Amino acid sequence: MIRSAASPGGVASTLRTPPPSDYDLASRRPGQALREKIRADCPSLIQRSLEWALRRPENASWRTGLRGERIVSRELVRLRQHGWRTLHSIPLSPTWDIDHLLIGPGGVFSINTKHHRGKTVWVGDHVARINYGEGRPYPRSSRREAAVVKKVLDRGCRFAVEVKPVLVFVKPAKLTVQPSLQDVRAIENRELSALSPLTGVLSPEQVDAVYAVARDQRSWTGAV
Repeated sequence: MIRSAASPGGVASTLRTPPPSDYDLASRRPGQALREKIRADCPSLIQRSLEWALRRPENASWRTGLRGERIVSRELVRLRQHGWRTLHSIPLSPTWDIDHLLIGPGGVFSINTKHHRGKTVWVGDHVARINYGEGRPYPRSSRREAAVVKKVLDRGCRFAVEVKPVLVFVKPAKLTVQPSLQDVRAIENRELSALSPLTGVLSPEQVDAVYAVARDQRSWTGAV
């Protein structure tokens, strides 16, 4: 069932009943896309244990990423008491997902998690460098993800939804962000709590509408 309503601010929103369980992204666990990759690569417990012991690079990278997404999800749970809602591992394609989506009174944040524990991280306008190594396109990827999320939410909510990209680095030894980087928020996982007091962007009715659209997997069909 879908019906239109007006928020106190006069903005039309879209209210939905929860989607069928097969399409409800609220049931997805943090890092679910990575869990599925690991299981597909090593379907049995014995195989997974062997791969872990051998430390195959690709598999180890997935496991590191999974740990990072779990850590970030625990930080996000703390924001719920302040009216925020979260979704995890939103699938956009077989090889691409949104790690976390944070929706609340302070707006919508598309969160891209990077687990570089104990390493030095430098973030510029277009690339990030880990331990002063080769540039990685993390900021560009975060912008692209936020743009996809905005397209989906604008279409489904029937009102404009601003989506801000956030790069979250899990437990780095040091994080340096160039002052010129203004459109992407680059922070450590423990700094996510700073988003908690943000207000004034979405009304409670709009938060409900955005969350209803975002949790329905069918909203993301054709997003990329």
